[in-house]
Amino acid sequence: MKNLLAKWWNSRVLATSSVDTRYALIEACAIGFFSGLTALLLKQGVGLLGGYRLELARAWGASWALPLIGLVMGFLAGWAVELLSPAAAGGGIPQVKAALARYPIKLNLRVALVKTLGTIFVLGAGLTLGRRGPTVHIGAALAAQISSWLPNSPTNRRQTIAAGAAAGLAAGFNTPIAGVLFVIEELMRDASGLTLETAIAASFTGAVVSRLFNSSDLNLPQVLLDTNSRSSFAVEEIPFYLVLGILAGVLGGLFNRGIIFGVRWNRKLPISMPLRVGLAGLISGLVIAFLPEFFRDNTGLREFVIAGELTWQITAIAFMAHFFLTILAYSSGAPGGVFAPALVLGSALGYLVGMAEVNLIGTESSYTFALAGMGAFFTSVVRVPVTAIVIVFEMTADFNLVLPLMISCAIAYITAEGVSRGSLYEHLLEVSGIDFKEETPTRDFLSQLTAFDVMESQVETLSSQISIKETIAAMSQSHHRGFPVVDDGKLVGIVTQSDIADARRENAVGLLHDIMTPQPITVNSKTSLADVLYLLNRYQLSRLPVTEGNKLIGIITRSDIIKAEAKQLLGDREICKQSEPSYITYQTRSPATGRGRILLPVSNPENAKPLMNIAIAIAKYQKYEIECLQVICVPKYIYPAQAKVKTGDARHLMQRLERLGRKSNIPVHTQVRIANNVSAAILETLIQEQICLLITGWRGKHLTPENIFSNVVDTLIEKATCDLVLIKLGTYNNCFPQSVDKKVGKWLIPTAGGNNIQQSIKILPGLASLYNSAHTPKVTLCQVYTPNQGAFNFYSIRKLAKAIANNTNLAVKALPIRAYSVPEAILRLHNAEKYDLVVLGASSEGMLQNVMSGNIPKEIVRKVSTTVIIVRSGHKIGT
Repeated sequence: MKNLLAKWWNSRVLATSSVDTRYALIEACAIGFFSGLTALLLKQGVGLLGGYRLELARAWGASWALPLIGLVMGFLAGWAVELLSPAAAGGGIPQVKAALARYPIKLNLRVALVKTLGTIFVLGAGLTLGRRGPTVHIGAALAAQISSWLPNSPTNRRQTIAAGAAAGLAAGFNTPIAGVLFVIEELMRDASGLTLETAIAASFTGAVVSRLFNSSDLNLPQVLLDTNSRSSFAVEEIPFYLVLGILAGVLGGLFNRGIIFGVRWNRKLPISMPLRVGLAGLISGLVIAFLPEFFRDNTGLREFVIAGELTWQITAIAFMAHFFLTILAYSSGAPGGVFAPALVLGSALGYLVGMAEVNLIGTESSYTFALAGMGAFFTSVVRVPVTAIVIVFEMTADFNLVLPLMISCAIAYITAEGVSRGSLYEHLLEVSGIDFKEETPTRDFLSQLTAFDVMESQVETLSSQISIKETIAAMSQSHHRGFPVVDDGKLVGIVTQSDIADARRENAVGLLHDIMTPQPITVNSKTSLADVLYLLNRYQLSRLPVTEGNKLIGIITRSDIIKAEAKQLLGDREICKQSEPSYITYQTRSPATGRGRILLPVSNPENAKPLMNIAIAIAKYQKYEIECLQVICVPKYIYPAQAKVKTGDARHLMQRLERLGRKSNIPVHTQVRIANNVSAAILETLIQEQICLLITGWRGKHLTPENIFSNVVDTLIEKATCDLVLIKLGTYNNCFPQSVDKKVGKWLIPTAGGNNIQQSIKILPGLASLYNSAHTPKVTLCQVYTPNQGAFNFYSIRKLAKAIANNTNLAVKALPIRAYSVPEAILRLHNAEKYDLVVLGASSEGMLQNVMSGNIPKEIVRKVSTTVIIVRSGHKIGT
């Protein structure tokens, strides 16, 4: 059914849905309908389990039946949430707020179903929580799921989720206006046309369904709702409403502080969530069992408290019991809300103030104070005064309440901000490790993204010393319309198609240096996309080189910015926006004596030593220093600089690598970084430390269709601006090379017969130094040619073998092989000769492209058990 519906939507609706808000309104109405049904299901389920609970308490005795039921049903609720959907824990409003700010919070049908089930168990167990907060969470989750089934415009999806939250609140309280205001005042703080339209449509539908099935009542007693005789307001009562606002603000602020403290304390307990919720149910049952009988039914308690049918002493006890039991239940992570408890607590507080006012000045308005107290306490807890006023007004439809509500809620808000500043939900997100920030409007994304976020790091470059004829040939063979000109790693100019056209018209001869544009306009990696776009428009350019100093690290074009904007509109936060900057939590520096620097990221302590030995061998030959790096990854919603992680093991590993460097007289620098993304942190380090060579290991496991090697390795291959050496250690990777027990080492170097092996030759002397003189390796240079190629040019491979032997002082044998499949031929040779090392040189077109087209590296790495090294140069040379 879902597939058929999606197919119909895609074929008939999607073409116009992105520009026509009518489809968003239809979707909002569907969300409101299902939210209303969910409110009915919650009411019926809670009523059914609550009725069984009271019957068992009467039949078997409340002193043990209530605690036992609270323990068992609370445990079941926690178990269902922990096992099926941990995202369904808690009240739900913080999760919705974070999801609307584009934090990676799950909202789907699974969350909605588990939230419904868990809330029924929790409230049926007698915990003093409400079902209105969960209906907001459920409505938002249903909206997110429906939005994925019925594709809407990417810019409308946040509004759809917000509409679901509004529908949940409207269905829970039968207050459609309050549902819309809550979205604007607390969740999104956005009053744009589409937000209002979808929220109104969803709230209206949810409230209609809720009223139709009578699923939203708060059980307000009829005597209280008889506003003609009960509600009043007089000027002389204003001081008492001020006192009510102050008391509600202070107690509401303490209530919030208690919840935050309880959540922090519960997270430190070494027990599972099911047991925490079960213990909360047990304690609640014990306390309620020794209170008057009407405390056993939350509905009955609300009726007595709101109607004022209790003495002030019993009302005070009811307030205190409800106050602390709500904090206990909510802090455990039980799926329940604080909306209804806040209204009940406010009514009790208001009734107490009203009784004092009656005794002091003789009026009969204690019931009005009870209703004003509901709004005031709700305001002090949730910090949404307008929503609080409208909720109470919509539930009572009493205009006489507006002025008392306005006075009490305003004072409560100001007082509560002095006791506990900020939204309860934002504090709860901070406790969960989310440094909450309001979502920045899409139009500002150009100021947030930088050139580094979207630039192309694998750049085709030309040398200024090649001829104009060679430049024209390179340009004709490439789909690019311009090339940076690089000499000795430094950007010296740029050449474009217009330069080539001018040269042709003038029949120019000579070198590229004569026609290129010297000292081109450049940007650095931290330049915002807004500034990049300004430069492109101001100077009528199509591309800009990205540099650090004089070193070229990438290039950015107009099309890159257009792609980034498209991803931003799709809500692709991970791809479109770079992770937060990594944070260096540990760092050591050695004297800088080398002429370049190697970066060695390490993650597996077992592989650290053999990888370090390889890095030391190469560093000795190249006269390089080594920068050792370990990245500790934290979730994307945690700011790395504020993350609390243990770094003891990482520090010890860095210290061991330092000692290995000192033994070999190689300068070794170390650092431990905390980051949201491992590959991003490595790329950041490459630029900051001006790395010349990146050496990284790969386990050779967990190959998936989505990745060539792995997420991290693929990203480094694609974006690293320096030379890269990828090492897959063999089966016996506790040392390198594996052939130390043999008389002679054996290496295999496949080649395509061109210049692709040149970069590999640079590291061979360093690798050879790992052997002693008796084990100097013998090298087989292998080239495969197919039978349909005709005669094979033996001269070229022998010439290359001789060049390798001269540069490395190794014995090199040239071996041509005739076969149809290059990987199969090399694997057969490897299995027959038992080589202990295979070295592959990446082609100038890039390693990933070779792998994806079925070339050598992936098949070799996948199927051989010995050590494999793949070398990729830092920049492609367009010659």
